[in-house]
Amino acid sequence: MNDPDVRLLLIILLTAGLGTAVWYFWDDIRPQIDEMSGQQQTDQVVEEQPGPREPIHPIRPMAPSRTADGNLVSLPGLDESDSYFLLALIDVFGSEMGRQLVSDALVDKFVASVDNLTRSHVAEKIRPVSRLAGTFDIEVAAGNDQFYLSQHNYERYDLLVDLVDRADLSTVAAMYRRFYPLFQESYVRLGYPNGYFNDRVVEVIDLLIETPAPEEPVRLIRPHVLYEFADPELEALASGQKLLLRMGDDHAARIKRVLSDFRALIVQQ
Repeated sequence: MNDPDVRLLLIILLTAGLGTAVWYFWDDIRPQIDEMSGQQQTDQVVEEQPGPREPIHPIRPMAPSRTADGNLVSLPGLDESDSYFLLALIDVFGSEMGRQLVSDALVDKFVASVDNLTRSHVAEKIRPVSRLAGTFDIEVAAGNDQFYLSQHNYERYDLLVDLVDRADLSTVAAMYRRFYPLFQESYVRLGYPNGYFNDRVVEVIDLLIETPAPEEPVRLIRPHVLYEFADPELEALASGQKLLLRMGDDHAARIKRVLSDFRALIVQQ
């Protein structure tokens, strides 16, 4: 079990919120397509792709901001947005946030990571933040053959969870709306031409809120090099849900409450 990048969960779902990332990750996400050899068959039936659908949770992007002299400040292009988006994050979360983030394809990596929180694994190469400082902590019992998540491991997340609790969600939601056109463009480029990123964010939040709260201490097994949850139902959870489990029940409950409040802000119109 790798030490989870909990900052990934906290930052992405609050800002959400494929340029360089899609080139890294394309082989992992694309469907397998049968290649045709030779000339195209004249009697081949080409299936029509579904047309665009209406969003389930439509969101209205925020109008461009104005400078002190009254000029409108438009969003940069997606591929030129890294420094602009980073400054916005620092304005909301503080300068420390800037030291935790990657410097390239930032929006793309946020979008790709959000999309993968419902899957079994979030690839290292698309994570927009570095790993949490410190080492993954476990407790060993019963003759060194039983392993548990350590309470000390949960303490590593105190500062981050406090940061989320102190965040002004109205400001975060406003920033999310401001950058939503870039999120949507990146989501389409990721491989969802008829999809809507806000619908995906709401879907991910709903899954995370449903994460079970197992009885502590949580038992682990070590079938190979990495630790896994001993309970097969927990081990089968999505990567984002297992991130919450590794924080501990108290932290997870606080994050779920924040996610629920943030969800309300991005679905109300």
